[in-house]
Amino acid sequence: MTRVLVLNGPNLQRLGTREPDVYGVVSLPQVAAALEAAAPEGVEVDLRQTDDEAVLVGWLHEAADARLPVVLNPAAFAHYSYALHDAVRIVTGAGVPVVEVHVTNPASRESFRRESVVAPAATGVIAGLGTDGYLLALGWVAGRPPG
Repeated sequence: MTRVLVLNGPNLQRLGTREPDVYGVVSLPQVAAALEAAAPEGVEVDLRQTDDEAVLVGWLHEAADARLPVVLNPAAFAHYSYALHDAVRIVTGAGVPVVEVHVTNPASRESFRRESVVAPAATGVIAGLGTDGYLLALGWVAGRPPG
C-alpha cells in the first residue's frame, strides 16, 4: 500500500465556513472523504492539518524519511516560510514528489499572496481550481513510482 500525505497549513480546518465566497463551501473533512473515495486501489490518503509551522516541517521530514509523496497546501506559510521551502526541498531532493495546492488563485488576490516561497522547491503547483486541486494532485502523485 502506498501512503500519500496530504498536508494542510493554517486556517484550513475552517474550509467551508471561512469566507465561503473566496474559499468555497467544501470543508476539510469533505476534502478528506473525496480524496479517500478517489484514491486508486492500493493508495492510502493520510490527511493532516496544523496551524503550527514546526509541525508541518516535521511532517515533511517524515515524508522524506519514509519516501512518501506529498500534496501540500501550505496556506499562508507559502508566502514567507523559508523553513517550509527548505523542508520541501529535502523531500524533493530525496526524489519524492511534492505538489503544492491552493484552493484559490494567489495570483489574482492581494499582492502579498502572489508569491510562494515554497513553489520553487515543489515538484509542481495547482492553484485556483477550488478543492478539486487536491484531487488532481492526488491523481498525479499516486501515479508516480515510489521515490
